Amino acid sequence: ESTDSLYDVLESTATRYSQELARHADIIEYLHSRGITDQTIAAFRIGYVPDEWRYIANTVKDEEGAKIAERAGLIKKTPKGYYDRFRKRVMFPLMDASGRVVGFSGRLYPPDGDSEKQSPKYLNSPETEVFQKSRILFGFDKAKSAIRTHNFAILVEGQMDCIAAHQAGF
Repeated sequence: ESTDSLYDVLESTATRYSQELARHADIIEYLHSRGITDQTIAAFRIGYVPDEWRYIANTVKDEEGAKIAERAGLIKKTPKGYYDRFRKRVMFPLMDASGRVVGFSGRLYPPDGDSEKQSPKYLNSPETEVFQKSRILFGFDKAKSAIRTHNFAILVEGQMDCIAAHQAGF
Protein backbone atom coordinates (compact mmCIF):
# COMPACT_ATOMS: atom_id res chain seq x y z
CA GLU A 1 0.00 0.00 0.00
CA SER A 2 1.22 3.50 -0.85
CA THR A 3 2.79 5.71 1.79
CA ASP A 4 1.45 8.86 0.08
CA SER A 5 -1.63 8.82 2.32
CA LEU A 6 0.63 8.69 5.41
CA TYR A 7 2.60 11.72 4.24
CA ASP A 8 -0.68 13.53 3.49
CA VAL A 9 -2.17 12.93 6.96
CA LEU A 10 1.11 13.83 8.69
CA GLU A 11 1.38 17.05 6.65
CA SER A 12 -2.22 18.08 7.38
CA THR A 13 -1.70 17.29 11.09
CA ALA A 14 1.45 19.46 11.21
CA THR A 15 -0.57 22.30 9.69
CA ARG A 16 -3.38 21.79 12.21
CA TYR A 17 -0.91 21.79 15.14
CA SER A 18 0.65 25.05 13.83
CA GLN A 19 -2.79 26.65 13.55
CA GLU A 20 -3.60 25.52 17.09
CA LEU A 21 -0.39 27.10 18.43
CA ALA A 22 -1.49 30.47 16.96
CA ARG A 23 -4.55 30.30 19.26
CA HIS A 24 -2.43 29.86 22.43
CA ALA A 25 -0.62 33.06 23.39
CA ASP A 26 0.62 31.37 26.59
CA ILE A 27 2.42 28.65 24.61
CA ILE A 28 3.90 31.21 22.20
CA GLU A 29 5.08 33.22 25.23
CA TYR A 30 6.71 30.07 26.64
CA LEU A 31 8.60 29.57 23.34
CA HIS A 32 9.63 33.25 23.34
CA SER A 33 10.87 32.82 26.94
CA ARG A 34 13.09 30.03 25.62
CA GLY A 35 14.52 32.50 23.08
CA ILE A 36 12.64 31.17 20.05
CA THR A 37 11.43 33.86 17.61
CA ASP A 38 8.20 33.84 15.63
CA GLN A 39 10.25 33.40 12.44
CA THR A 40 11.91 30.27 13.87
CA ILE A 41 8.58 28.93 15.15
CA ALA A 42 7.31 29.19 11.56
CA ALA A 43 10.48 27.78 9.98
CA PHE A 44 10.39 24.67 12.18
CA ARG A 45 6.59 24.49 11.99
CA ILE A 46 6.28 24.22 15.77
CA GLY A 47 2.72 23.57 16.86
CA TYR A 48 0.58 22.68 19.81
CA VAL A 49 -1.96 19.99 20.59
CA PRO A 50 -4.42 20.76 23.40
CA ASP A 51 -5.34 18.45 26.26
CA GLU A 52 -8.03 16.61 24.30
CA TRP A 53 -8.36 12.86 23.83
CA ARG A 54 -9.72 13.08 20.28
CA TYR A 55 -8.31 16.29 18.76
CA ILE A 56 -7.06 14.45 15.65
CA ALA A 57 -9.26 11.34 15.96
CA ASN A 58 -12.38 13.53 15.60
CA THR A 59 -11.15 14.83 12.23
CA VAL A 60 -11.07 11.33 10.76
CA LYS A 61 -14.04 10.97 8.44
CA ASP A 62 -14.28 7.18 8.03
CA GLU A 63 -12.66 3.85 8.94
CA GLU A 64 -10.21 4.15 6.01
CA GLY A 65 -9.03 7.54 7.30
CA ALA A 66 -8.77 6.16 10.84
CA LYS A 67 -6.58 3.29 9.64
CA ILE A 68 -4.28 5.74 7.82
CA ALA A 69 -4.00 8.00 10.90
CA GLU A 70 -3.27 4.92 13.02
CA ARG A 71 -0.60 3.72 10.55
CA ALA A 72 0.91 7.22 10.74
CA GLY A 73 1.17 6.91 14.54
CA LEU A 74 -1.25 9.74 15.29
CA ILE A 75 -4.07 7.80 16.92
CA LYS A 76 -4.52 4.49 18.73
CA LYS A 77 -7.44 2.08 18.58
CA THR A 78 -9.09 0.78 21.74
CA PRO A 79 -12.30 -1.18 22.30
CA LYS A 80 -14.00 2.21 22.89
CA GLY A 81 -12.74 3.70 19.62
CA TYR A 82 -9.79 5.82 18.57
CA TYR A 83 -7.93 8.34 20.70
CA ASP A 84 -4.97 10.63 20.11
CA ARG A 85 -1.42 9.61 20.96
CA PHE A 86 -0.44 13.23 21.73
CA ARG A 87 -2.18 15.55 24.22
CA LYS A 88 -1.13 18.84 25.87
CA ARG A 89 2.18 19.13 24.03
CA VAL A 90 4.29 21.57 22.06
CA MET A 91 4.68 19.68 18.80
CA PHE A 92 7.85 19.47 16.71
CA PRO A 93 7.31 17.92 13.28
CA LEU A 94 10.04 15.43 12.42
CA MET A 95 11.12 15.76 8.80
CA ASP A 96 12.98 13.45 6.47
CA ALA A 97 15.92 14.75 4.42
CA SER A 98 13.45 16.00 1.79
CA GLY A 99 11.49 18.05 4.33
CA ARG A 100 8.44 15.76 4.42
CA VAL A 101 6.75 15.35 7.81
CA VAL A 102 7.30 11.74 8.93
CA GLY A 103 6.39 11.98 12.61
CA PHE A 104 6.30 14.19 15.68
CA SER A 105 8.04 14.81 18.95
CA GLY A 106 5.86 16.42 21.58
CA ARG A 107 7.07 18.23 24.70
CA LEU A 108 4.61 18.21 27.59
CA TYR A 109 3.34 21.74 28.27
CA PRO A 110 2.32 22.79 30.74
CA PRO A 111 3.95 20.08 32.88
CA ASP A 112 1.66 17.88 34.98
CA GLY A 113 1.44 19.02 38.59
CA ASP A 114 1.58 15.60 40.25
CA SER A 115 5.06 14.16 39.74
CA GLU A 116 3.77 10.68 40.68
CA LYS A 117 1.51 10.61 37.62
CA GLN A 118 3.72 12.77 35.42
CA SER A 119 3.34 12.14 31.71
CA PRO A 120 6.65 11.70 29.90
CA LYS A 121 8.31 15.08 29.22
CA TYR A 122 8.88 14.11 25.58
CA LEU A 123 6.79 11.70 23.54
CA ASN A 124 7.77 10.70 20.01
CA SER A 125 5.81 9.10 17.22
CA PRO A 126 6.11 5.33 17.13
CA GLU A 127 8.08 3.73 14.31
CA THR A 128 5.99 3.58 11.14
CA GLU A 129 6.44 2.85 7.46
CA VAL A 130 7.75 6.42 6.98
CA PHE A 131 9.38 7.09 10.38
CA GLN A 132 12.31 5.06 11.64
CA LYS A 133 13.89 6.88 14.57
CA SER A 134 17.40 5.68 13.71
CA ARG A 135 17.11 7.23 10.21
CA ILE A 136 15.96 10.72 11.20
CA LEU A 137 18.14 13.54 12.46
CA PHE A 138 16.05 16.49 13.63
CA GLY A 139 16.83 19.60 11.58
CA PHE A 140 18.85 17.75 8.93
CA ASP A 141 16.52 18.94 6.18
CA LYS A 142 17.50 22.53 7.09
CA ALA A 143 21.21 21.82 7.68
CA LYS A 144 22.17 19.47 4.82
CA SER A 145 23.24 22.24 2.43
CA ALA A 146 25.47 23.90 5.05
CA ILE A 147 26.88 20.51 6.02
CA ARG A 148 27.89 19.92 2.39
CA THR A 149 29.31 23.43 2.03
CA HIS A 150 31.35 23.39 5.26
CA ASN A 151 32.04 19.64 5.36
CA PHE A 152 31.08 19.29 9.02
CA ALA A 153 28.03 19.15 11.26
CA ILE A 154 27.25 20.18 14.81
CA LEU A 155 25.12 17.68 16.70
CA VAL A 156 23.15 18.69 19.78
CA GLU A 157 20.94 16.68 22.09
CA GLY A 158 17.40 18.06 21.83
CA GLN A 159 15.03 19.85 19.50
CA MET A 160 15.20 23.11 21.45
CA ASP A 161 19.03 23.03 21.31
CA CYS A 162 18.92 22.37 17.56
CA ILE A 163 16.39 25.13 16.98
CA ALA A 164 18.39 27.63 19.07
CA ALA A 165 21.62 26.76 17.22
CA HIS A 166 19.89 27.11 13.85
CA GLN A 167 18.36 30.43 14.90
CA ALA A 168 21.85 31.64 15.93
CA GLY A 169 23.17 30.86 12.45
CA PHE A 170 24.67 27.41 12.96
